[in-house]
Amino acid sequence: MKSEVLALIPARGGSKGIPRKNLINLLGKPLIAWSIEQAISSRYIDRVIVSTDDKEIKEVALSYGGEVPFLRPKEFSTDSSTDLECFDHCLNFLEEDENYSPEIIVHLRPTGPARSVKIIDDAIKLFKQKKNFNSLRSVSIAYQSPFKMWFIRDGSLKHVVSGVREEASSPRQGLEKVYWQNGYVDIVRRETVTKKKSMTGNNILPYIIEGEVRDIDYQEDIAIVEEDLKNILSCKISTKNKDKHPV
Repeated sequence: MKSEVLALIPARGGSKGIPRKNLINLLGKPLIAWSIEQAISSRYIDRVIVSTDDKEIKEVALSYGGEVPFLRPKEFSTDSSTDLECFDHCLNFLEEDENYSPEIIVHLRPTGPARSVKIIDDAIKLFKQKKNFNSLRSVSIAYQSPFKMWFIRDGSLKHVVSGVREEASSPRQGLEKVYWQNGYVDIVRRETVTKKKSMTGNNILPYIIEGEVRDIDYQEDIAIVEEDLKNILSCKISTKNKDKHPV
């Protein structure tokens, strides 16, 4: 039996860095539209749901083909609300209201729209094959090593990584590689959210993204992400042309 794959796009109405961030214009479209269209274009995603507390975002999401079967309750839509609260609420609603229980949920954050649908699909395909993993997280090589990072506690430096001694004085090239989660695409099994009450579980599959992944957090990020999107779109056009006119 085919496993159902749901894309869930969280999009609150509030934002401190950029007011009404999910609706800002990005190359002629609202920011939220990019993630919706990417999910719709996926070979593997069956449904695309936007979880929002905002009526205007709901209308925009619907106009671009997303589903908005509910407005997210205010208690799960504050600055301190977690991804787990958003996902747990959505999955419980779908099960109770529609008797719908997708096996796999793809997390697409609207603030990181510079994505390739091919990479999203590759991550989903890999995760579907690796059934012993609870979740998948996209990661990139960290520019700075936590082996060389410190806390200041009671006026004294303490290693961020416990048990570290001389690594802080070692050449960077000799240290173990470290990765940071970049939010490009994350995937989780339904039971990890609803039963383990976790967005990752204990067994997390890494998916390495090459190059820099940028989010829109502040006004100055908009132009940079627009350039990233232009590069991705130009690659798509180039690929299509090659398909039509093979060299």
